[in-house]
Amino acid sequence: MITYDYYCDANETTLAVRHSIKETLTTWGELCALANQDPGDTPPKTPVRRLFGSGNVMIKGTRASAPSCKPRGGGCSCC
Repeated sequence: MITYDYYCDANETTLAVRHSIKETLTTWGELCALANQDPGDTPPKTPVRRLFGSGNVMIKGTRASAPSCKPRGGGCSCC
């Protein structure tokens, strides 16, 4: 699953939701349903847009980390 940030111009709200890369959200109603959030006064058919550069991969049971670096003779063997 990937976390995406969506923005609604009508209510100036950004919501982060996780969904499949194959799924596309286009309305405030779809976004609120997936985020389990009350849509408030914003009509469900109000358009939303995915923010550029958003999309963080979440892999269950793993964590991204820097490679372990073991210097050899004053220098780094991995860099």
